[in-house]
This record gives sequence, structure tokens and C-alpha cells, in this order.
Amino acid sequence: MNSERPEEPAEPAESEGQERGTPIGRRVLLGTLGLGALGVVAAPTLQRGMESFLAGAAENDPTGLTDLLPNGGGFRYYSVTSSTPRKNAENYRLKIDGLVDRPATYTLADLRAMPQTRMVKDVQCVTGWRVPGTPFEGVRLSRLLDAAGVRSSAGAVRFTCFDGAYTESLTLDQARRADVLVALRMQDKNLGHSHGGPVRLYVAPMYFYKSAKWLSGITVTEDVQPGYWENRGYDIDAWVGNSNGRDDEPTS
Repeated sequence: MNSERPEEPAEPAESEGQERGTPIGRRVLLGTLGLGALGVVAAPTLQRGMESFLAGAAENDPTGLTDLLPNGGGFRYYSVTSSTPRKNAENYRLKIDGLVDRPATYTLADLRAMPQTRMVKDVQCVTGWRVPGTPFEGVRLSRLLDAAGVRSSAGAVRFTCFDGAYTESLTLDQARRADVLVALRMQDKNLGHSHGGPVRLYVAPMYFYKSAKWLSGITVTEDVQPGYWENRGYDIDAWVGNSNGRDDEPTS
């Protein structure tokens, strides 16, 4: 999925103008499995190199075969579409609109120039895996909402992504929490494509599917509109340990 993987989606139609990634071959897969096993027992430098290689392979493998490969970093590449465009400092834009007095469009440079908030929290997936002590850094969503001038009729915020498929929503009160970021960095590095970069949403107290990758739009609305996975049965208010029938330890 865009942020994590609760279930296997149906194969989506490929977007016009986007090239499908080239699947990795069987020999490459088997060879990489062997190298991955070596990386587990080898020096940390080799392990970090393997993680980088596996991330690159996964980004060009819409078949999902790379899910079989080890990943010491605890995260793996996943998307609800067969391919996702790449954005960089030159062509990335974040649009804020809807029930606001001052709609705005931000470049990556604009976002980087704003005051940054860094937090270190566990990341919890609704399927059970957890990555402890993960640093995220970015602009508090509340700062962007205040700059836009949210109207009194507003009650929620909807998020869209440049993969063309994924959406999420929060109530306005949830969106204004201090632990909700428009994130530019993760694990003390600029967000790469495989982690939803250059900009993603980070909702620290909720299951990771709420932290939409490849963020491109923030629309202030009157009511909450269920997102991609909520329309497929997952809870809208996805508090860690208090939703989706799970009792995990809270993350924030």
C-alpha cells in the first residue's frame, strides 16, 4: 500500500504516461536472497549497502517478489499502483486548498525554509510489524493550516498523493495535533522515493496507513472523507492500540 501493507490489492490499471517498472528476474532474485543472508551476518556497512540495493530493486519490481527479501531497516517499498512518478526539488509542488481563505502552493524549498520539528517515535503497522525509535522531521501540519486560514465551516482535512490513487483524511482536531507532520526527512535522511518522498504525511499516534506517502494535496473539507484503506474496511480513526481490533502499545 502507499504507507504499509495490510492486504494484497488487486492489480491496478497502469496510469497513462507512466512506465511500468521492469520486474527482476528469477536469477537476480535468488542471487539477492543469498546476498541478503550474507548481509545479516556481515559488517554493518555491508548490511546498509544491501538495504540500499534492495530498496532500489523493489522500486522497479511491481510483482512484489522483493517482499521475500530481508530488510534490516524494518521498512519495505509498497504502493497501491503499479508505478509512481518521481518528484524532486525542481518539480515537486504541495497544494493547499478547500475551505481556506488563502490557498497556497509550496515548493520543496518553501517547505524546507519553514521551522522544522523532529520527533522520534515507534512506527506501528496495522498488520503487526513495528519499527522502534524512528526519527521523522518536517513542518507541523497545523502551521500550514494556520497559514492558509481555515474557515469556520471546516471540520476535516483530506490528503491526496501523486501516485494518483491514495487518499487519507483526518478530523481538523487530529490534523492540528503537534505530532502530525508534513515530513521531509525520515531516519535522519531526506525522504527518498521508496519512503514516500520527497514529502509525506506523518501521523505519529495512528497506524502507519494514515501516514500517506507521496503527498501532493491538502484539502480542507467540511466532513471526513474515508481514505483508500478506509474504503476497504479499515478504521478511519486509526489510533494505535485502540482501533482495527488491535491492542498494540501506543506510539505517541
